[in-house]
Amino acid sequence: MSAGRRPAEHERDRGSMAVEIVVLVPVLLAMLFLIVAFGRYVSAEGDAQAMARDAVRAATLERDRDSAVVAARTVAASAVPPSLTCRPAALRGVFEQGATLTVDVDCTVSWSELGFIGLPGTARVEASSSAPLDEYRRTGG
Repeated sequence: MSAGRRPAEHERDRGSMAVEIVVLVPVLLAMLFLIVAFGRYVSAEGDAQAMARDAVRAATLERDRDSAVVAARTVAASAVPPSLTCRPAALRGVFEQGATLTVDVDCTVSWSELGFIGLPGTARVEASSSAPLDEYRRTGG
């Protein structure tokens, strides 16, 4: 008597939720990793820009080019967060009254600990900031 009976609606769907979970969890995890990676990149850009801004500000307070380079590199190196690896800051521009100095910062942000296969291990982040030297300030010796 029960051989000809059709399974109820809920019996035919048995196990479908497990299949949906198995399919959706990796997709959701991949999206989560991408969001974290994007957040790291945006944060790294902001950190690099702040380092360049602070470094050029320190450089413009010095009286000669050599001191300005040392000040820019010192300030930039002291502001590097643990998530970034940066090369020493580069100072561009002529060091004379009224000129504009520019500091370039070149950093690398690492994604290796995220463990997601679709991303490269690192990404390069560059920032620069410019500031004028005071026109009425003595420079040099």
